[in-house]
Amino acid sequence: MAGLELLSEQGYRVDGRRAGELRQIRARMGVFAQADGSAYLEQGNTKALAVVYGPHEMRGSRSKALHDQALVNCQFSMATFSTGERKRRPHGDRKSSEMTLHLKQTFEAAILTQLYPRSQIDIYVQILQADGGNYCASVNAATLAVIDAGIPMRDYVCASSAGFIEDMPLADLNYVEEAAAGPQLALALLPKSDQIALLEMTSRLHEDHLEPILEAASKACRDVYAVLGQVVREHLQEVTALLGK
Repeated sequence: MAGLELLSEQGYRVDGRRAGELRQIRARMGVFAQADGSAYLEQGNTKALAVVYGPHEMRGSRSKALHDQALVNCQFSMATFSTGERKRRPHGDRKSSEMTLHLKQTFEAAILTQLYPRSQIDIYVQILQADGGNYCASVNAATLAVIDAGIPMRDYVCASSAGFIEDMPLADLNYVEEAAAGPQLALALLPKSDQIALLEMTSRLHEDHLEPILEAASKACRDVYAVLGQVVREHLQEVTALLGK
């Protein structure tokens, strides 16, 4: 796909956004009463559902228990109706396994696991509709679910993708922009300390372009942080109002 189709001469993208602009984010916390924490998040047309259980005692083999911290168990999946392709996706397919590992690494860096030795925290994320940025939407939804579960974290962990098209760094890529196969990265950031929880590159990138694309992703993560913070504040107000009745 030609770069001209993705970026107009006026600097607008196919969905009308400016280069550094996020897709609209809508989210709700506490969507499942049976779980310890849950959240539903829409980032553009990408829709993610996250559910958290724990901390709880280890299930299954006790040999997996860590004596000085909690074990973070993650599982990522995509609903069979999440994309235009109508093929079944087994839970163990390579892409899902890779996403599961990335989520585990991300939340091990953010959750204060040392507070819960010999226990387990389960994070399940499902993409209900895919339109680019699946990993980022999963991280943002899971962050809200972990907060809803009352599990302490070092900081919110916020994620955004960024790409490089026509010598212009673009933040929060949608499916059309991802499919253009230009240089891209996904960043999960702890915004208060600027610590990187996870950074993944999908293709080779000249080192001269690394700084602008990383800065675009970092700014987008901080913008996500502002949105998630507002969602948490509104949820707390709702809960407080219900308790006051």
